[in-house]
Amino acid sequence: MRTEVVILQQPMSVCVPPNHEVTLRVQAIGTGSLRYQWFDKHQSEVVGGTEPELTVTLQRSGKYICRVSDLYYNYQFTEWVKVRILDEPGVSRTWRGEPHIVVHPISQTVKQGESFTLKCTAFGKPAPAYQWYRNGCIFTKQTTETIRIENASADTAGSYLCAVSNVLEERWSEAAEIEIAPPDQLPRPTLMATDKVALLIGNLNYNHHPGLMAPTMDVHELANLLQQLGFRVVSLLDLTLQEMQAAIDKFLQLLDHGVYAVFYYAGHGYEHSGRNYLVAIDAPRPYRTENCVCVQRVMHSMQERKAQLNVILLDTCRKWYKQKGPPSEIKPLAPLGNTVYGYATSEDAEAFEVQDGGKSTGIFTKYLNKHVLQPERVTRVLEQVSEDLGKDPLVRGRQVVEIRHTLAEPRALTDPVQASGHTMELRRRDACWKQANVLPGRRSLDFQRCGVQVDLCFSALFSNVLVVFGTVRNTNAVAQDCTLILESQPQMQDIFSAFGRSEEMDSLLVSIGETPDCTLRLCCLQRLQGSLVIKVKLHYTQKQTKERLIESKELDIGRPLIASCKLNQMKPVDRRQEAFVHSVDHNIRPPHHQNHPGAGRPHTRKAENRLQSSAKSTSMSSNEPEENDENDSNEFTM
Repeated sequence: MRTEVVILQQPMSVCVPPNHEVTLRVQAIGTGSLRYQWFDKHQSEVVGGTEPELTVTLQRSGKYICRVSDLYYNYQFTEWVKVRILDEPGVSRTWRGEPHIVVHPISQTVKQGESFTLKCTAFGKPAPAYQWYRNGCIFTKQTTETIRIENASADTAGSYLCAVSNVLEERWSEAAEIEIAPPDQLPRPTLMATDKVALLIGNLNYNHHPGLMAPTMDVHELANLLQQLGFRVVSLLDLTLQEMQAAIDKFLQLLDHGVYAVFYYAGHGYEHSGRNYLVAIDAPRPYRTENCVCVQRVMHSMQERKAQLNVILLDTCRKWYKQKGPPSEIKPLAPLGNTVYGYATSEDAEAFEVQDGGKSTGIFTKYLNKHVLQPERVTRVLEQVSEDLGKDPLVRGRQVVEIRHTLAEPRALTDPVQASGHTMELRRRDACWKQANVLPGRRSLDFQRCGVQVDLCFSALFSNVLVVFGTVRNTNAVAQDCTLILESQPQMQDIFSAFGRSEEMDSLLVSIGETPDCTLRLCCLQRLQGSLVIKVKLHYTQKQTKERLIESKELDIGRPLIASCKLNQMKPVDRRQEAFVHSVDHNIRPPHHQNHPGAGRPHTRKAENRLQSSAKSTSMSSNEPEENDENDSNEFTM
């Protein structure tokens, strides 16, 4: 007598440190000998994963599912399980899997009416559950690692604890004491902004220069931190020269009296004749200044808009294009005390990125993100960044932060916003900002022939990167074994398809409360010429006839995010007065294969621009940037 395949024991999710061996187990019954096949989060077969147990050792989080089948082609899938990797101090060799708390909640003193956040994180096999307590009583519905309490008051003050448990044991966190600051201790802000705006650009996939890894995470994390400080943020990846100029022009339109403005760039760059240049992804090799964006011209334009605070942060190299050129200097329109430059490195030096805890990061931005939320004047924040970077053994003696400013007041990025008297300008900036950041709403598509509903929701990782999540809702069981495929028309380039980048992007996806059946990543939305159409293809088996069928639907979502700004249709900036065209017109060396360094290995952000002619290598070496050293075998590792 034949019986269906039945899963008796599902594999369990775990939370472990990097490189910790984990075994996932499934138990099932059925007719005859059962076969097992494990799949990873990309739905690819795991090599050697043909047993009830799967043992893995990971550096980054991963998801797995197992298919159990019999000789009669009956099969069942387990539930998806996650192997979550936390880059925290590890556990002892005798650890059995009981909860091991690595992040305890921190005591805080908060102001009346403000919000505060508490976090507790633990390793566990299986992954632990969380339950928060306040003043010794269960805190209802607070069962996640991180909790956020709004509108702090005397009722929310007290002692907070978190109970962390799994089937093996229960552990308690340290207590976090929350106090409400008395009114007489509250600082009275004297310096305010009428608004805060920020433009963040990260270039990583270059057409003619070695690619970079870190700008993705650097831009994403800094954008989140600036948003916490009340900034209206536009974050963009992989821009051509025309797109960079158009984005900067849009950014300048947001600046006005009283506004705090931050311009951040991560990518390849260099210095020439005392000016800094940002290399667009389409810059040729060798490049000219006319192929790049001049930083000083950006600051000049920002000052023309009479913003209250202008901050430019550059995580890029500053190797001299001509070593005899004058040192760079701030050249404001007038003696305006409102300008801050934060350079990742000093003149004629390189800036580095490394693998840090399983993610790529620029060393400058790593420490910038550490301090940017501090309620200190912006120059003091950069001084703290400089101090931390100077202690980093990876770049000690090779990279030094440089700070230049003309601040006359101790203004901070944490200064509050006071918009009274500037309502009209605020509404204009709000409309302009929303144009580049509003997401399509959640949609549901009904496939009436098979009785299936597909829910689509959207998330913006960057202002030009949209992620579409698709989830199947089977309402009447007419359709079985549903498979969902999402496509776009036109097809958008996936700039994260290279090795290592897709996993890093997956780690950024915002949780939507459940695991979607399909995910579609749409990048470079600034190049969209018209409306974007999402094509939804549903593959399923008709229950009665066992026939495999396909149904399709389309959803027009217009021009989402930055696409609505039509950057590709804006008139390019006339840079003829700015460009100093170098008379370099020799054959150049073909691009070499990019091999990204391992964990802890410094990786320069200097674009290649060296000439191929060996006869001129000596005479030209003082005028042209040196060869990129991304693959230099002499680079040290941690």
